[in-house]
Amino acid sequence: MTQLHGNHLHDLRLRLLVQQESERIAASQPDELDLSVVQARTLCWLALLAEAHEEQASDAERRGDVEQAMGWFADGMRLRDAINVVTSIEIPLPAQAEAGDCDDPFDSLEDRGGPLAA
Repeated sequence: MTQLHGNHLHDLRLRLLVQQESERIAASQPDELDLSVVQARTLCWLALLAEAHEEQASDAERRGDVEQAMGWFADGMRLRDAINVVTSIEIPLPAQAEAGDCDDPFDSLEDRGGPLAA
């Protein structure tokens, strides 16, 4: 039961962190949202989460809890996949977008088969 409670607490803490970061991004960019800033911050958070999952997997492995270690490891791998997807998204620089170099921001995604085609 304490493991379930710990997971719920972890989920709530993660939601709070995401909400706070969203508010910071919105406050720092009141006029127009710079997607490159959002992408960079997302990558930082994903990397921190992946590292934390890898540490949890190592801790579980040391305790001999193979099933828990495999779960943490799998979650860490999914986070690494998300990092690769976010990294692959090409975001035009604001000057390029204003100059009309990119009529449709989703053109580059369609050329590659969509955002999840990897």
